[in-house]
Formats: sequence, C-alpha cells, structure tokens
Amino acid sequence: MRIGHWVLVVAFATAYLTEGEPEWLHVWAGYAIAATVALRLLWGVIGPQRARFSDFVTGPGRAVAYLRDLIAGRAERHVGHSPAGGAMTVALLVTLGVTAFAGMGTLAAEEGEGPLAGIVAQIPETDGPRAYTGDHDEDEHGEHGEESAWKEVHEVAANLTLILILLHLGGVALASARHGENLARSMVTGDKRA
Repeated sequence: MRIGHWVLVVAFATAYLTEGEPEWLHVWAGYAIAATVALRLLWGVIGPQRARFSDFVTGPGRAVAYLRDLIAGRAERHVGHSPAGGAMTVALLVTLGVTAFAGMGTLAAEEGEGPLAGIVAQIPETDGPRAYTGDHDEDEHGEHGEESAWKEVHEVAANLTLILILLHLGGVALASARHGENLARSMVTGDKRA
C-alpha cells in the first residue's frame, strides 16, 4: 500500500504540474495513476485485513464524529485508517479514477489514441472556412462538444483531487499532533505503534 501511495503522489504531481506538456509524460503519469487505483481497488477486496475496505470504510456519520472528536482532542486512535482516513481514501480513489478515465477520454477524443480510442469518437480537425473566421461558438456544444466534455471533467476532477490532497495533508498533520505520532513517517517506514 505504501508503494502505491507514493506512486500516486509522484504520478499526480507529475501529471498536474506538466498539464500535458510534454504530452507523453502527462499521459504516462495518468496511466500510472489509473493502474495504481485499479490495483488498490483490487487490494481493498482481496488484500490483508488492514488493507481491505471492509476494515476501514464507515458511514459519513462516523467520519464526521471522528473529525469533531479530533478537533476537540478526544478522538480515538486507530492502528489502521481512522474513519476520516477511510473516507478520504475512498474520495481520493474516486477522484483519481475519474481524472484518469476522463484523461483517457480526452486523449481519445483529441488524438484518437489511448485505451478509449476505439470507444470515444475522435474529433476531426477543422480545415474549413470556420477555422479562419474566428467563429468558434460551436466548439462548446457542436462538433467539439465531446472533446470539451471529456476535458472539462478531467480538469474539474484533477482540481477536486488537489483540494482533497490538501485536506488530506491537513488531516494527517492534525491527527499526528493530536495522537502524538508522525503519521507521515509511518507512510515512509511502514512502522506505526500499535
């Protein structure tokens, strides 16, 4: 799990900071994210107990109660994921998965490449008079609508993922302070006191 966590950190930072330039780096970072999310979903079902979703995914009420108690300084310590950590894990897996899938859709629509190329119609390049008149009103809803939709979902999901990452870092810092342990170090070393 720790290796997957750090693959996601490096791949998301690479994809987000490159914003498609160079395209090959952005695309391969996206593939690394997609593969890691897929493996984590599988591991969440068949992996060891602490890695299984059934061990740490709770309802939103427990996550909110844990956060309230954490802020008040009376939250119960967890050896595995806390209820808030479980909720954040699910939220990040969803947004990362949507970002990667929409990125593949964008690549298929714009370039006719990638795993969705046979499913998503490629948008033809415009060589007609409209390309030179500046009249691009149809781009939003006309022949480029599918490309725009994929790209819009990709960008919104990536930005939402970034917001969740910042909240995640804040939560890790707060939980580390409240519980008197360095949770970030445990994600590097694998050691967490029981």
